[in-house]
Amino acid sequence: QLYLSYCLYNNHPNHEMHHHHQPNLATAGPSTPVEASHISDADCQLKRGKKRGNYNCGRCGLPKKGHSCHVPDTTTPTESESTALAVWPAPSPLSAVRPSPQPRQPYPQLRRALSFDDIDVGDSPESDNDEYMATELESDPGSGRLTASCMWDVLRRLPPPALLSAAKVCKGWRDTARRLWRAAEELRLRVPAKAQVGFVGSVLQKCPGLVRLSLRMESDVDATMLACIAFSCPNLESMEIFTSETSINRITGDELGRFVADKRCLTSLKMEGCSNLGGFILCSSSLSKLWLSDLHSLSKMVFNCPNLKEISLDFSRLENDSTDLTAIVDGLGRSCQRLQNIHIASVRLSHAVVLALTAANLRGLRMLSLVLGSEITDASVAAIASSYSNLELLDLSGSSISDSGIGMICNVFPETLLRLLLALCPNISSSGIQFATAQLPLLELMDCGMTICDPNSPSPTSEESSDCELQKTPNGKLLLIYQKLIIKHDRLKKLSLWGCSGLDALYLNCPELNDLNLNLCSNLHPERLLLQCPNLESVHASGCQDVLVETIKNQVCSEFAAVENHFPCKRLADGSKRVYVPLCLSQQPSDDDKKGRRVRKRRCTVILD
Repeated sequence: QLYLSYCLYNNHPNHEMHHHHQPNLATAGPSTPVEASHISDADCQLKRGKKRGNYNCGRCGLPKKGHSCHVPDTTTPTESESTALAVWPAPSPLSAVRPSPQPRQPYPQLRRALSFDDIDVGDSPESDNDEYMATELESDPGSGRLTASCMWDVLRRLPPPALLSAAKVCKGWRDTARRLWRAAEELRLRVPAKAQVGFVGSVLQKCPGLVRLSLRMESDVDATMLACIAFSCPNLESMEIFTSETSINRITGDELGRFVADKRCLTSLKMEGCSNLGGFILCSSSLSKLWLSDLHSLSKMVFNCPNLKEISLDFSRLENDSTDLTAIVDGLGRSCQRLQNIHIASVRLSHAVVLALTAANLRGLRMLSLVLGSEITDASVAAIASSYSNLELLDLSGSSISDSGIGMICNVFPETLLRLLLALCPNISSSGIQFATAQLPLLELMDCGMTICDPNSPSPTSEESSDCELQKTPNGKLLLIYQKLIIKHDRLKKLSLWGCSGLDALYLNCPELNDLNLNLCSNLHPERLLLQCPNLESVHASGCQDVLVETIKNQVCSEFAAVENHFPCKRLADGSKRVYVPLCLSQQPSDDDKKGRRVRKRRCTVILD
């Protein structure tokens, strides 16, 4: 009792006003223990009359000076603290997306599977509980919580699997993820090999407003997948199905025809691995773009698509293909008069197919690509030139045309042709290529790969050797090897000379050229190479001699050094020092710009892979 009275006397406020240097009881030895339960009630009664600051511990009542309290805290969290705990649970793998109080701008090159670039947060569909979103997410950045706009911007960059996982974090994330799925208009999804159709259906049902769908299938594709897409995406406008080496497309022609007929909003359809179609009838008033690849032995192909503007038919390279291309092209010309772009790749292309195409009289045709047709000759070029004089792209790669056919092309298309592709044409010489670049002033792209070839040099890959075998004709002649090529063009941007092993000298004077392909030009001499192309950005030199590669690097690097420039400079107010300012921050032309210094250019890259 005396000890308790002594403790209460020392803690009394009136006593503290007169005794400021009393010894601290917390420093007493182990023989003088103090229990907080004995003094808590009396301490609370004496604390009420205190007017000054609290100098005693709020838990045990002992003086704070030199005191370390071991009594557990029995206070309950406040309402704001409990709310914060509800919003941010325990750390998880997705906690890395939580920003700091000053969030940095997201990395611009992150891979994004869901595209929401054109959607603003204010224009997005509202969730079921907008009040919760406003109170919990639009808080002070200093509290460590994501704002609504920041969370939307972060979650929209996640691929679909990560977005599904993010919805499990908390209610705020789940509502934002639901809004993102509802606002999605484009979805690019990779379907694993072990995934079932239900996985794709569960993802598609989250996107009622989906209009563009791209599937990269690693599993087999059949009619069940088409039915799932048709049911889950009523407003689908564009669909792409890409297959891998391990997947098989089992969709038949009848199933594809029913799908196209049911999707009245479908405007674009791209599908790979169409080897099991057999034949089909497509009827659609909205379809404007159709790409089908790996076609084989089609018994029938009927198009009733009056608004079709672009078609690409890629057939297999097998010799037993029995498709009648002449009948297909004839029916295509009668039913699709609005065609603008036509691409057909088949070893069965012939002069008869070209005549059927010219008889269709497609007035709006702008791009024509007939690839791997070894029976296409100069007569076919004359038929094309007489019927379609407004072509902007002409691709006759793999044909048997000669320099005379190039002359007809130059006479008919000098004011319209922008892209000319003549790869794998063994009857073309360097003189024909030079004539084309001189007579076509608007030309921007030219592909002459495997045209100037050395017959004694073996092909490096089996794929290229198979392509070369397709070009052999009974009346084919061996051209002179070791030819030189001189090209001077003001608008040419891309030039491809891959596989031209018979080329030993090259002189280019193309100020706008930015991409040059010299792969497998094994006989090109470094002393006979001159590149006067100041805007050159990439040179492909795989399979070339090491000395040639070094010469290319020296020439493009010397061009870069001559044009390279530092940042514009500005002086301080007293004129004592120059400060370098990036171009994006310079609002007014600097002194160096006025002196006529040339602008900095991008460094050219030599690619050897």
